[in-house]
Amino acid sequence: MDAARGHDRAARRPAPATAPARFRDLVAAEWVKLWSLRSTWGALGLILLATVGFAVYASLDTRRQWADWPADRRDLLNPLWDAFPQQAQLFVVLAASSVGAVAVGGEYASGLFRTTFAAVPARGSVAAAKLVVLTAATTVLGMLGSAIAFAVSQAILSGRGGISVGEPGALRAIGASALLVPLCTLVGTGLGALVRHTAPAIVTAATVLLLLPTAIDDDRRLTALIRHAMPVPAWQRLLEQGDPPPWADVAHRATVGGAWATYAGWALLAALVTVVVVRRREP
Repeated sequence: MDAARGHDRAARRPAPATAPARFRDLVAAEWVKLWSLRSTWGALGLILLATVGFAVYASLDTRRQWADWPADRRDLLNPLWDAFPQQAQLFVVLAASSVGAVAVGGEYASGLFRTTFAAVPARGSVAAAKLVVLTAATTVLGMLGSAIAFAVSQAILSGRGGISVGEPGALRAIGASALLVPLCTLVGTGLGALVRHTAPAIVTAATVLLLLPTAIDDDRRLTALIRHAMPVPAWQRLLEQGDPPPWADVAHRATVGGAWATYAGWALLAALVTVVVVRRREP
């Protein structure tokens, strides 16, 4: 009798509450999810290869033609454009934004978000953890690639217009090229959250980051402000050294501070869009 009553009381007791997931646990889970995707390895490998490979190619080309160039052309050479050529950044922008788009859009398309939110109802925390992991991984990759590209290119250009890391604008260019990687990744996550499908998100990112700036000139003040407020033109400004050359027709030149503000604004906006959309929209 007493045993039966004890079993009844035990049955009526509420189940112990499950402790909410700690943020570091969410970060660890997102880290595992990120590196479990083969596309992550491919895209990040492409970023590193493009960053270093194009720098080597551009620097070798400059070294080969150096003896044939007149003195005035040599004086106008910006060795940072060989360290971080625009062709490389096209690959970087596409690959980095694809990483972000796949990380969010892929989970919507596969239904993995539903499973994740069933285990962790705090959607905002899940989105924040994903952003932390993506930003950390791509920042490290960007710094590694930019440092190697600069070192290798300037070694190739030694005696032919190369500069040291202590020259004005060198560290700024390295930092700007490195931070372009996480910036584009965050833009990809925001678009992935909005579009919820990987391929359309990648196409949208390419349109916004690469095609749209080419359609806007800087001849007028208003259009110049719009163009300067885009990530790739901001990166181009941060690679400039000193005043523009005499043949460059720059009516409304962006400031260095304005270019860094563009970086910060896009990163914050993309992160905010990702968190808000993931919290409010059903997967």
